Amino acid sequence: MHAGIGFLCWLLFTLAVYALPFFVGVTAGMWTFGTGAGPLGAFVVGIAAAGATLAVGQITFTCVRPVWARLAVALLFAAPASVAGYHATHGLATLAVPSVGWQIAFSIVGAIAVGIAAWVRLLAVAPPEPAMRGVARG
Repeated sequence: MHAGIGFLCWLLFTLAVYALPFFVGVTAGMWTFGTGAGPLGAFVVGIAAAGATLAVGQITFTCVRPVWARLAVALLFAAPASVAGYHATHGLATLAVPSVGWQIAFSIVGAIAVGIAAWVRLLAVAPPEPAMRGVARG
């Protein structure tokens, strides 16, 4: 049982960055299905929307230089990851912790940890700043 919970925690931290693209993909797929495109059309549109969201987010984060814009993009990815982390941790806590108060406390800690993990993973995508920025070359 402990190995299963450990695997789920590892999976949660690994997939945290993809919470926003997943939400966008599911929303686009559900909308497409509701308009009558069928399951295959909904799946294709959902995958395309999720992939486009991830690509645009990573390209924007990589290419944009103002710090405030990079923080905004990182927050757009980390906020849904925190929500997903809260709910995933709460689901695991209900299996192991009988007290509702402690379940919520662990869920909040899980949300913060998953949000930070998503933030750090997104920062790892960015290229490093040049060391000699602003120095004239001769």
